[in-house]
Amino acid sequence: MENKKSRGALSMAKLTAPLAMEQVFRLLISSIDTFMLSSFSEKTVAGVGIVAQYAFFLNILFSVVVTGTTIVLAQYLGAQKSDEELNSISRASSVMTTVISLVMTVIVLLTIKPLLACYTIEGEVRKAACDYFTIYGGICAFFCAFSLLQSGILRAYGYTKEALYVTIVANLVNVIGNAISIYAPFGLPVFGVKGVAWASGISMMVSCVLLQIIIRKKKDIKFNLRGLFKVPYKFYSVILKVGVPTAGESLSYNVAMISTMAMITTLGTNAVNAQIYTQTIIRFAYAIAIAMSSAVQIKVGYFVGAKQSDIAYRKVFKYWICSVAFSMTLVAAFNLVKTPVIKIFTETPEVSGLVVKLLLVSFYIEFGRTMNLIFIGALKGSGDVLFPVIYGIFSMWIIIVGVGFLLGLYLHLGIVGFWLATGTEETTRGIVMLFRWKSKRWVKNALV
Repeated sequence: MENKKSRGALSMAKLTAPLAMEQVFRLLISSIDTFMLSSFSEKTVAGVGIVAQYAFFLNILFSVVVTGTTIVLAQYLGAQKSDEELNSISRASSVMTTVISLVMTVIVLLTIKPLLACYTIEGEVRKAACDYFTIYGGICAFFCAFSLLQSGILRAYGYTKEALYVTIVANLVNVIGNAISIYAPFGLPVFGVKGVAWASGISMMVSCVLLQIIIRKKKDIKFNLRGLFKVPYKFYSVILKVGVPTAGESLSYNVAMISTMAMITTLGTNAVNAQIYTQTIIRFAYAIAIAMSSAVQIKVGYFVGAKQSDIAYRKVFKYWICSVAFSMTLVAAFNLVKTPVIKIFTETPEVSGLVVKLLLVSFYIEFGRTMNLIFIGALKGSGDVLFPVIYGIFSMWIIIVGVGFLLGLYLHLGIVGFWLATGTEETTRGIVMLFRWKSKRWVKNALV
């Protein structure tokens, strides 16, 4: 069994592979869920789709604690902090997660009906949206939040493989629950959207139980909640110092993407479909880059906590090269087999032609995105959170939205213009983050 002293020795492969598999598995399960819902009722799909943005907002709120906890724990482990200090991080994060989830439960239950009443949608769609989010976003919010928190703690300690196993089991429970609710085998009644919502909620409950069992079995994980309300304020402060800016960036990115999509919709159905299909294809490369970024964040946290900033500095460049090579290989593969892949989604020549162009632009986007994600992961892992967040918010709105409008609508490059803007934003931000890393200013922002 590995202890605190060996955390920095955990290989990138050991950290990254489970994270990457988890990302890919989530994408596959999401696709299966969508397929099953569409086979039941398109109105159900529409209802669930409407509240998806609110579910994303809940995850952003929960990520305030999860992200902060993961980064702080990584540095504390690298610094070989005492068991009491490690337990204090777990206690503080548990208190904040409980408060946030319970508050959001009350808000969801009280506001979901009047909120959906503002939408001009069919009554059946509104009911589906209300039923789903009342259960999943309201009643089950606590389990969703704690599942995310416990997964983050496991990853911080380097147990990414165990987190992957739980994700697989929980998602299989979700799929089975969806199948029972929709297809009603063995003479069972059709539970519909309520059953689908409960399936998602129960999968989170299963995840919480399994994660807690694993955490208790791993003797090096400090998760003793005794003295829950006697945690010094500094532990809350250090978690929020990291978590709040990161969550703010995620929220800003989501709003920027909504604004961009609103502009893309003015280009017509073909452009929208091309956007959706290409994103569906290319997101597997994106998922790998996200996994690498998460692993880099943890590794850098270990090194910085252990006062080994020079090692962290050198290794991040190696991680970047490996990640870029992997992402570019995947994008190249998608471009080589584009014809049969595109036919899975559409036979419309106009849409197919746009997807071909967007797949080529993906080289530009994913190169920049991979560089961006790796160095942002490194900076956040070091505790240098504020700079990438502030610059990121500025960059998103000026380049993705502003330049996207200029190229896509004003200069009439259409959907290709918006994708070129995204590539430019990812690349320029990646270069800025690279120089920030090279400057070593992040060293002074260590949390320990």
